[in-house]
Amino acid sequence: MQIAFIGMGTMGLPMALNLLQAGHRVTVHNRTREREAAAEKAGAQRAASPAEAAREAEITITCVSDTPDVEKIVLGETGVIQGAKAGSLLIDMSTISPAATREIAAALAQKKVRMLDAPVSGGSEGAQQGTLSIMVGGAPEDVAAAMPVLEAMGKSVAHVGPIGAGQLTKAINQIVVAGTYWSVAEGVALGLKAGLDMEKVVQAVGGGAAGSWAMVNRSGNMIANDYPLGFKLELHRKDLNIALEVARELGVTLPVAAFVEQVETGLIARGHAQEDISTIARSVREQSGIDD
Repeated sequence: MQIAFIGMGTMGLPMALNLLQAGHRVTVHNRTREREAAAEKAGAQRAASPAEAAREAEITITCVSDTPDVEKIVLGETGVIQGAKAGSLLIDMSTISPAATREIAAALAQKKVRMLDAPVSGGSEGAQQGTLSIMVGGAPEDVAAAMPVLEAMGKSVAHVGPIGAGQLTKAINQIVVAGTYWSVAEGVALGLKAGLDMEKVVQAVGGGAAGSWAMVNRSGNMIANDYPLGFKLELHRKDLNIALEVARELGVTLPVAAFVEQVETGLIARGHAQEDISTIARSVREQSGIDD
C-alpha cells in the first residue's frame, strides 16, 4: 500500500520503519527535514511538504505533538488537504483535542477525504517493537480498510466508536496512566525509606493485583532517580490538559489527574520537561526526604 507518514519524532519514525518492514511503500515528511534521513536510509521516499507526501498516498498518517500542529499539517497552505486525492484516508495518530478532530474530519470530508483518529499507547518501546495499543475512532468501513496498516504498528487495535472517540479513549488512558505512575512513585518512596530491596519488592508486587506496565517498566527509573526518555513529561502534561478540558465540559471531577497535572507543571518549570513521565517520582522522593 502507498502510505504517507508525516512526523518523524520519537514515536513516528519507528512506526514508519515498521510499515516499511511490513512491505508498504512509504513517503515521509517532517518539519525538521533532517529527521527524514533515517527513514530514507530504510527505503522511504522524502517529500518537501505534507501536501506533496499525500499526493499519491492511499493512506496518510500524521503523528505529531499537539492540536495546532495537526491543524497546520492537515489544513494549512501546504497541508495534506491540498494534496490528498478524493477517496484517500487520513489517520491521525497524534493525541489532540476530540473537538478539533471532528472539525478536521469535517473539513476533509468536503474534499472527499476520509479520516480516522487513532492515538496510541505503549511509549517509544511499543513504537519500536510494533506492539502499540491503538484506539480508533471513525467509520467501520474505514477502520477495516486501515487494519493492515494499523496492525503493522500495534498488537492491539480497538475500534472504539465514531470520529473523535479514539481521542476520548486516549484521554481516559492518560488519566489512568497519571494515577498509576503516581501510585508507583509513592510505593517506591515508601520502600526506599523503609530500607527494602526494591528490586525484590517490584518482583513481589508486580505479579499481583498491583502489577502494571508502569510498575514493570518504569519503577526502575524511580528507584534509581534517573529518567531516560520513553514518553516526554511535557507531552503527558499536554494530554492531561486535554482530558481535564473534556472533563470540565462534561462536568466530571478528576482530582488525581488534576493533582498530577500540577506536579508535572512544577517539574516542567524546573527543567524536566524532556525527561520520561516517570520523573514525577522526583516530587515524591523530595517530599519524603529521600533526595536533598
